[in-house]
Amino acid sequence: LCDEVAKIVLTASGGALRERSLEDTYNATPEDALAHPTWSMGAKVTIDSASLTNKALELIEAHWLFGVGSDRLGVLIHPQSIVHSFVEFADRSVIAQCGSPDMRTPIQFALAFPHRPDGIAPGIAWDKFADLNFAQPDTQRFPALNLGYEVIDRGGTAGAVMNAANEAAVEAFLARKMPFGMIPEVTKAALDEVGVSDIRSLDDVFAADAEARRFVQSRVNENVNAPTR
Repeated sequence: LCDEVAKIVLTASGGALRERSLEDTYNATPEDALAHPTWSMGAKVTIDSASLTNKALELIEAHWLFGVGSDRLGVLIHPQSIVHSFVEFADRSVIAQCGSPDMRTPIQFALAFPHRPDGIAPGIAWDKFADLNFAQPDTQRFPALNLGYEVIDRGGTAGAVMNAANEAAVEAFLARKMPFGMIPEVTKAALDEVGVSDIRSLDDVFAADAEARRFVQSRVNENVNAPTR
């Protein structure tokens, strides 16, 4: 990325649970977490949105796509889901990428690139938005967000471990085998206990993926078999 770019900032809606207490969030049901207030997406990414794991993954993507270190990447909570990202330049001017919260727009862009055909999603009625709000994410509420920065800084197979552990944890949550709050917990535990190694070949990535999934499954089994109080 050119030296004129000071920072890339991604926005997050905060998902379906952003207004709930921490206790209610930890024990949220799949139905609770899937009730997204602004986006219509598949189950996996909707759960990731509720935990902010989706934004952790996007931080990792931005790092690799644009060669930006974790110190030049940020996230803001933006409930209206109109501004999707900012690029701040060295002179402190900012360009924002905006659009309706409709997944058809980025999908169309990816399929038609480098062309921009007529949109199939609705445009933005700017006069209808009296307020656009932005806030720093609460990492106590969204502990998964910090995993994105950790993966960037650790490198190697960290991304494969995190991604696989999260996928396995979300699958278990949707199957009602663990509470929502355990998703970031077991993902972090996988990063700590599976470990991170250098990538010498694609086999190293597959091995890290498989080991992370085995680790999460063992935690799921422990949770399912734990005595109820």
